[in-house]
Amino acid sequence: MVNNMKEMKDIRSVFFLGIGGIGMSALAQYFLRRGIKVSGYDRVETPLTQQLQSKGVDIVYEDDIRHAGTPDLVVFTPAIPSFSALRRYFEASGVTMMKRSQVLGYISDSEKTIAIAGTHGKTTTTAMVTHILYHCGVRVTGFVGGIMTNYDSNYVDQGSDYIVAEADEFDRSFLTLTPHISAVLSMDADHLDIYGENEEVKKGFKAFINKTIPGGSVYLHRSTIAEFTHDELDILQQTYNVLTFGDKASDIFADNIRSEEDGTTVFDFHYKTMLYRDVEVRMPGQHNVSNATLALSIGLQTGLDARAVIAAIKDFAGIKRRFEYIVRSGDHTYIDDYAHHPEELRNAIATARSLFPGKKVTGIFQPHLFSRTRDFADGFARELDRLDHPILLEIYPARELPIENVNSALILDKMTNPNKQLLSFDEVCDFIARVKPQVLITLGAGDIDTLVPKIKKLLS
Repeated sequence: MVNNMKEMKDIRSVFFLGIGGIGMSALAQYFLRRGIKVSGYDRVETPLTQQLQSKGVDIVYEDDIRHAGTPDLVVFTPAIPSFSALRRYFEASGVTMMKRSQVLGYISDSEKTIAIAGTHGKTTTTAMVTHILYHCGVRVTGFVGGIMTNYDSNYVDQGSDYIVAEADEFDRSFLTLTPHISAVLSMDADHLDIYGENEEVKKGFKAFINKTIPGGSVYLHRSTIAEFTHDELDILQQTYNVLTFGDKASDIFADNIRSEEDGTTVFDFHYKTMLYRDVEVRMPGQHNVSNATLALSIGLQTGLDARAVIAAIKDFAGIKRRFEYIVRSGDHTYIDDYAHHPEELRNAIATARSLFPGKKVTGIFQPHLFSRTRDFADGFARELDRLDHPILLEIYPARELPIENVNSALILDKMTNPNKQLLSFDEVCDFIARVKPQVLITLGAGDIDTLVPKIKKLLS
């Protein structure tokens, strides 16, 4: 294994197993920008892999050891199965192999890092913080788990005054980071295939907080405070600069929130003892206002001028697949969202309801992972019932093998909405062509995004 960043600097070539992943592709660009030869493998060609290839990265789509080469370092993700021919070859060859999270951890060790964690909201908030720093002229490198509209990329690299990293709780990846500023937006149960039970999820987030550099800053959403004992909070406050956000009892919050017709949200921003009126963010939803207050606070903490920070958040154009408007016409509105957890469904559906009062909202949801479907079937059913017309697709398995008696019908059977349906991809397109919904929202983290251009054509 590589033991420190000095050794990392001696690396001349890196091979990425699963290079098309959102986190892996950003890391590949990090090495590429530093003059290191980058190559990799993935199962299918995607816009992300095409973008890397256009920058000179050699990518293969065949799991064959003929493509292995002789890299100094192999980076892989848990999504690559143990029976992968390339993975088995590299493991037997003795080449240095590291998980993506380990490499990001070494980068974090060597740079001043801002790490954003939480079951929900971390991608949007990481992108907001990255954009604020970049817009204000800070030399920032940002690793984001989504495509930022301003940059058409999941990666920004203008230098290394700050590293901004999305701190992923999956596989406990965030425990490799050593941030100077950390934030936790939520501690809801997820990834129970990894953690086993909700208490272990909470322990994971607490362990992440304690990876913060002593004397650094820790931002906690008010909803997470109840998960700490009195003694735990005392220790945190003695060790770090702890700030809360999310409601009027917090150090940081928003009020006087208004939605404009163009989708802009306007609010008054309270930061400690300061009040900044009429702040604008081009994303709808109360949850995104909360995300914005955190991003604004981090910008102010780094010493940036308040007017510049507020101008930067106004300029932030959002993230693809995060309540992204695909069609906006007088007759139809079509939104695409990455929501794949009951709480995320609740936020997306509630936001659509608030923006389009009196209109019927149709939602198409593709569950992601058999284990998540099993663990949260009741929650999915409850939130989908809030739609006027809920449509389910079959489960996207991702890295998992099937689990007996776990399928989308498990959710459907728990729903009470009389308009509920379970359809195939082709049947969904036929339904949309026939019904032409007033407001449509696609929801999910699997390959439901392949439907987006087809639905856009049908509604345009």
